[in-house]
Amino acid sequence: MSLRADAPQCGGVVVEFESDDSREARTRKARTKPATALIYLRGPKFLIYVSGALSMWGDRMWHFAISVFLIELYGRNLLLTAIFGLVVAGSVLLLGALIGDWVDRNPRNKVAHASLFIQNISVTVCSIVLMLVFSYKQWIEQIWDGWLTVVCYTVVIVLADVANLASTALTIAIQRDWIVVITGYNRGHLAGMNATMRRIDQVTNILAPLAVGQVMTLASNVVGCGFILGWNLVSLIVEFIFLSRVYRIVPELSVKPPVEEENEACQHRNRGRKSQGRHRSKWHILVQDNCSMSFHLKKIPDLPLCVRRIRCLLSTCKEGWRAYYRQPVFLAGMGLAFLYTTVLGFDCITTGYAYTQGISGSLLSVLMGVSAITGLMGTVMFTKLRKAYGLVNTGIISSCLHLGCLLLCVFSVFAPGSPMDLSLLVPLADSNSSSEAGGMSGPSPERAYPLRRSSNMPLLPDRSSIHWTNNTVLFENMPSGTAPDSYVSIILLFLGVITARIGLWSFDLTVTQLLQENICVSERGVVNGVQSSMNYLMDLLHFIMVISAPQPQHFGILVLISVLFITTGHVMYFLYARKAKRKQSRDT
Repeated sequence: MSLRADAPQCGGVVVEFESDDSREARTRKARTKPATALIYLRGPKFLIYVSGALSMWGDRMWHFAISVFLIELYGRNLLLTAIFGLVVAGSVLLLGALIGDWVDRNPRNKVAHASLFIQNISVTVCSIVLMLVFSYKQWIEQIWDGWLTVVCYTVVIVLADVANLASTALTIAIQRDWIVVITGYNRGHLAGMNATMRRIDQVTNILAPLAVGQVMTLASNVVGCGFILGWNLVSLIVEFIFLSRVYRIVPELSVKPPVEEENEACQHRNRGRKSQGRHRSKWHILVQDNCSMSFHLKKIPDLPLCVRRIRCLLSTCKEGWRAYYRQPVFLAGMGLAFLYTTVLGFDCITTGYAYTQGISGSLLSVLMGVSAITGLMGTVMFTKLRKAYGLVNTGIISSCLHLGCLLLCVFSVFAPGSPMDLSLLVPLADSNSSSEAGGMSGPSPERAYPLRRSSNMPLLPDRSSIHWTNNTVLFENMPSGTAPDSYVSIILLFLGVITARIGLWSFDLTVTQLLQENICVSERGVVNGVQSSMNYLMDLLHFIMVISAPQPQHFGILVLISVLFITTGHVMYFLYARKAKRKQSRDT
């Protein structure tokens, strides 16, 4: 069965995704031949898995450790960590389209090797700087009246930000482009590789911070920096060798369709063939000429070279966002981005709130482990549902499951034991009347704790690579031994958060594969770069929400706002699914 009608056309060539039946027939025939473990270990899939595991493990260790290091450097103050999170989010938000455009315009092997080298060397140099600062902090603080310390802080933040940008480029290149080519554009195999990569990410997200945290606790921060430094150097060599081998044994990776023809075909398809015969867009000119100055020299000859280059970069960003908007899966991508504006995850915000409600750190660790298991269940459910009902219907089922589980979080806001203060919704109400209301309408004194300084380290983050800035502790620990009046509210909250991860990760994988299947090769980088920018933008909004309502009694309002954003995101996907099904029915 051919899926030529649904396949994106690039440069006049149809990129055809094979059906599961045709590929499975060939697979059954191949199984008659003796297959050895050595053949699999030398295959491109296994090499990509190992390379991805090493990269993810290093990322998770570094993302966890850098937040702790910045807190230690600034006297257990959160200022540096907050600045760092803002710089990281802002840089991806502003440069996401440029990163994606760079991925599109260069050969795959050069992009992967350059991103890998820049990321690991930046982390290595940053680790060396941190080791020096930790070892000679008192001496450094006395030089230049303390300004050398500021320089060191700036260098650390800049290097860490560069490493994150390189990691973003590597993720776009490998997980959004390479694996599509490696699977031979087969939808079943692509879903399997996406699910496996996500399982690796889930496991490393828990184990890697535990590993580096134990080193830092049992030894010192200097030893922890050395451990990360050594890991990145070894990982750099191994990943470079593995990715080079994959590039050699998969010859399709060395072939990219002509940029000009492919972009024309992409826009011809995305605009419904209404713009046939029109002049090429500015996007074609920018990509074809590699941002050369010839076009701008003719148009604006009097501007300085630096100004023209800046205009070129801004035009590239502008056209990148336009390309994102033109995609047929635009609503699905926006729906995924809206899911990032939430406090309903195992980040520092939710765990900090749990502390204020009498949940111990050991119990939270157990809950995080259970959430990791449910996340893995979501990846398994995705592969089963996609095979049985198709990709678009899998997203619908996952969305309904996600929203259904989050209803438990909504119920927790009004359940016994909730510290939510409904008088916050009526600012003019008398404070005495709200305190006399009792129950859930007013927080009991033993549960409404103000923020206070604490030396406790943040717990492990439990979201994707673009969420690791969540290590910032916004809710500090409450005094030990204090228990709420009722645990019904907190039980419902975590029951909803944990079970919702099944639908969340299944939905995430659905949208990821939709982006892989429906975006032309020449626009995969820029579109996924803009998608990363949107994810960071919506993630920033949820931090602004917490800053605006930081107290535990505000958390119920944050939960309701989060559910509203998540519902909006799924509604966007429903609109996309309706449009996709109508198109499919017309084509058939």
